Amino acid sequence: MASINTNASAMTALQTLNTISKNMATTQSRISTGLRVADASDNAAYWSIATTMRSDNKANSVVQDAMGLGAGKIDTAYTAMNDAIGVVDQIKEKVLLAKSASTEDRAKIQTEISALQSHLTDSIGSASYAGENILNTDPAAGTSMSVISSYNRDSSGAVTTGTIDVTLSDVRLIDSAGNTGILDTTFTTTGTGAVTQSVLTLDVTAANLDSTDFDEMLTGVESALSDMATGAASLGAAKSRIDLQKEFVSKLSDAIDRGVGTLVDADMNEESARLSALQVQQQLGVQALSIANSNAQNVLSLFR
Repeated sequence: MASINTNASAMTALQTLNTISKNMATTQSRISTGLRVADASDNAAYWSIATTMRSDNKANSVVQDAMGLGAGKIDTAYTAMNDAIGVVDQIKEKVLLAKSASTEDRAKIQTEISALQSHLTDSIGSASYAGENILNTDPAAGTSMSVISSYNRDSSGAVTTGTIDVTLSDVRLIDSAGNTGILDTTFTTTGTGAVTQSVLTLDVTAANLDSTDFDEMLTGVESALSDMATGAASLGAAKSRIDLQKEFVSKLSDAIDRGVGTLVDADMNEESARLSALQVQQQLGVQALSIANSNAQNVLSLFR
């Protein structure tokens, strides 16, 4: 039936054209943003998952920064610890040399020992990174240095963080509030001289020193070297753990990014092909609407 009041063909063509235009807008949005799911309205489930995982990845980025800061502190302390071990070794050699030296020679040897002790104090004091020096600490200020190493969120949303810890008593060379550090802990010899000293205050020119005093001085130095070796091992282990964890977190972040991309990224090849097809459909839709609108003109020819 031909009607001049209701053009069913034009309505159908217009609806089809509107649908094509809507699909084109969606495809153009995907091409411009690169996202198949840009908003919750596109796919609520995928958008929610992607948003949560992006948030977790931001936390992982903070963890990487924290580990970088911690690595700097540990690297600085490790460098200073190795230097201190070498200097204490030299002090041990000087004490051993002084044991059989004359009084005059001991004074000269003490000058060298004092210079080495001053170097120890200066180098340990300058082993600071970001305002923290873990080789020169106050025992009352804390028992360990912790570096955040992981961010974990379980299915219920509860969050826990992992840490890499360095026990400060293992690496404390100087006690900033007393004398419990590896190098400033005192010991008393039992020989004729009977002196109370530490590695940082050793004095081979003290009066009446005998073989027993020197042997016990050397024992004190050896004890300090053993503790320093333990401290260096602790720092080295922490440094290795941080390096491994940084590499893991980096790979984890990449894996999460890939997973998020699989959920929400648009396939540009597919969208490009779809856009080309929609452009053709749009042209055909415009042509169909034009033909439908011309039907009313055809009715006029019946009355001529």
